[in-house]
Amino acid sequence: MTTAQVTSSPVAVGATPPVSGPWWRYGHVWMVIGGPLVVVVASFVTLWLAVSTPDPVYTEADLQARDAARSLATDKVGHPLAPAMQARNHAATGVVPQAPAHAETESHPTPQH
Repeated sequence: MTTAQVTSSPVAVGATPPVSGPWWRYGHVWMVIGGPLVVVVASFVTLWLAVSTPDPVYTEADLQARDAARSLATDKVGHPLAPAMQARNHAATGVVPQAPAHAETESHPTPQH
């Protein structure tokens, strides 16, 4: 047995080994590079959004105006969470709360026949 026959290489004697192409020709390389690259680009977009549109600074007058507008809206329609509270209570007790009689006639007038 000669030394050429004893090699453990799967390549036949006299054949050239397979040539590997450049790294950018393989799709899985771009998948490995692309994931982190997308995250880096998204972080720069997020940074740009944060720097270009700062949050407004509210003063005490702004908060008082907001509270006054909420209280006016609450006076017109009642408590703003009333339907949610009624639904929660209905689910817990099984009793449907009755609306006041004047509220039904104001919101849904009866048609004239």
